[in-house]
Parts: sequence; C-alpha cells; structure tokens
Amino acid sequence: PYQPDGLWAEKNEFSGYLRIYQQDTGENLYRKSMYTFIRRTSPPPAMLTFDAPARDVCTVKREKTNTPLQALVLLNDPQFIEAARVLAEKVQSTGRMNFEDQCRLLFRRLCGRLPNTNELDLLKEQYQFSQSRYKQNPAAARELLRVGAHPFNDKLDEVETAALATVTSTIMNFDEFYMKR
Repeated sequence: PYQPDGLWAEKNEFSGYLRIYQQDTGENLYRKSMYTFIRRTSPPPAMLTFDAPARDVCTVKREKTNTPLQALVLLNDPQFIEAARVLAEKVQSTGRMNFEDQCRLLFRRLCGRLPNTNELDLLKEQYQFSQSRYKQNPAAARELLRVGAHPFNDKLDEVETAALATVTSTIMNFDEFYMKR
C-alpha cells in the first residue's frame, strides 16, 4: 500500500532488498491488508494507528480504540482519500440522483445504515460549503482528485466529485465506519 517516503531507510540493518520500500502498482496496490509485507521493526504506520498488533507477541484479541490520530489518518492518508474519491465517482455514475439520495447510498455502504435527518442536514451543509469552495478554487478540486494511482473519471464534473469525495471522507470518519461494535 501507500507508505511515507523513507519508511524503511533508517531500519536498514541486513538486506539491501529491504532498504527501500517498494509500493505495488496496478491491482496489487488494492489488495487486502492481509497481503501487506510487514517488517517487524517498521510496520505500516496506518496499521499501527488502527491497533494492528505487534508482531513480537501473540495477540488473542485486538484492542478497540477511537483516537484523534485515527481520524487524521482517515482524512489525510492517500489510500483513504483515493477510496473516498473512487466511491464518490461510483455513486455519481449510478445515475441521476440528487445529493440526498447519493448521501444515503454512501452512508448505507459505509456505515451499514441510513443517516438520520440531523446527519443528512449536516452532510448537506458540508457538501454545499465544499462545492462553493471548489468552485472558487478549481485547482484545489483537481489536486484532491489526483491523489492516488487510480485515474480520475474525466467524464464527471471535478467540482461536484471533489465536494462529494469530501462528504464521503467525512462519512468515513464516523466511528461506525471503522470500528466493529
């Protein structure tokens, strides 16, 4: 998966092969995290943030935490930004739906339930704010849409997609998205 530059540089003790982290490409970039190569001395930072157990001891049950650092990863890590954008593109490509229907579909896919009225109103407010922001600054919308290796669907409107991707990212920050209860 995506990793910070120089992730393994300081941990180069034994192998020249493992000195530089090599990110996968194509479909391999999107494999399950079960297939992630993990160095015992330098596991992927996002996995640590989401309570992946250490490799030096046996863990029967993972801890359940909800920390501000997890929210920062969900908002800023390229894999989550890209996932939000691609999901926003898919929802837009399903047909002519208004924002509320799109938001309900996103919420259902990500959280397993429909949003209540208050949540829907807040997400609509965020969508409108993001939409006006990206209309004023189309370069910011293009920058958001270019994150990650998956190509952007040029048939879609950049401003609308960036605004919907921002809302999708917000839904991905609901603890119901990333915590099993």
